[in-house]
Amino acid sequence: MSGRYLTASLVALALLVAVVHGDVRASKKDAALLKQKLATITEHGEKAIKQPRKTILTESEVNSYLVFDAKEQLPAGVVEPWVTALGPGRVSGRAVVDLDAVRKSKKPTSLLDPMNYLFGRLPVMATGTLKTSEGVGRFELESASAGSIPIPKVLLQEIVSYYSRTRENPAGLSLDDPFALPARIREIQVERGQAIIVQ
Repeated sequence: MSGRYLTASLVALALLVAVVHGDVRASKKDAALLKQKLATITEHGEKAIKQPRKTILTESEVNSYLVFDAKEQLPAGVVEPWVTALGPGRVSGRAVVDLDAVRKSKKPTSLLDPMNYLFGRLPVMATGTLKTSEGVGRFELESASAGSIPIPKVLLQEIVSYYSRTRENPAGLSLDDPFALPARIREIQVERGQAIIVQ
């Protein structure tokens, strides 16, 4: 598995788990540290090594990487992603999203469709629990908002689907679907301020 695929998977996970901005400042040093760790995780994932390996990714490293090195991995219309590890198992995420693009991409359903009332670029936030086991992850949503307005899960799903579409997966990611963890990662243990990657 290539480092590019792992990076894209982590960015997709960050978007899927979209987050609340913390007090951590981004630094090029932390971004470089995460880049090295991703390379090591990828290298370990390509080898048939049975001995478990743990790698700690700090909140600061992940967010610094998102600020300085992941811009090309982000879909057009998504900026300023930020991830917060609330622990234990709970994560929160935030990204500024172009909601006009999402609204224009779908056929209007009715005047009561909440998407009709969200315009421009707004921070979209979500909080939930990340559960992982035996190489498979699942995200359970607790709450979501666009700007200061709480939004239902169905609306967050529209946003996630639109911005995670690919040629291979034109419907995009589903909030309810389990997903395979890349690079032979067995589980991700989320603690306050960090995540432990177990391969």
